Amino acid sequence: MNESGFNMKPQDVVILFKIIALGENNWTQSMLSSQLGISQSEISESIKRSKYSGLINTIDNHVNKRTFFDFVINGLKVVFPQRPGAIVRGVPTAHAAPFFQNKFYSEEQYVWPSGKGQVRGQAIIPLYKTVTSAIENDQFLYQLLALADIIRVGRAREKEMAIEMMEQHLQYA
Repeated sequence: MNESGFNMKPQDVVILFKIIALGENNWTQSMLSSQLGISQSEISESIKRSKYSGLINTIDNHVNKRTFFDFVINGLKVVFPQRPGAIVRGVPTAHAAPFFQNKFYSEEQYVWPSGKGQVRGQAIIPLYKTVTSAIENDQFLYQLLALADIIRVGRAREKEMAIEMMEQHLQYA
């Protein structure tokens, strides 16, 4: 892999969140591939990029949570920006996700476009195309990705709350 091959890709963020959601010691590349709907070769390349960038410790394969948290709160919206789009049917994300509805007050509904979705809202393109399937059986991953979307598209107060919640989630994962 040449130097440019080590640039982060959006699926790297999804994979790192999934490793955290699995409890860090309980993952294999084939498990990640199966549960995220990402090919084994893409998982392998992602792990290499994350090790190169210092987001995964090369000795024990743990996510460096503090470094990852810093990247999510400071770099995610810059490296993988998102602007709410057209009104579509989809899976609620950001502050519209079911577990955040009582914590955030907003008239806007944001969704990941999906034929499976039951909610209409402004489209937010997920970090990776398989996210809506990957969260079906993983509520913790869903929460982490929805918090990441708040950081990507939310207002200042929403982002501040999401950052606090993300820190708590990562601290106890």
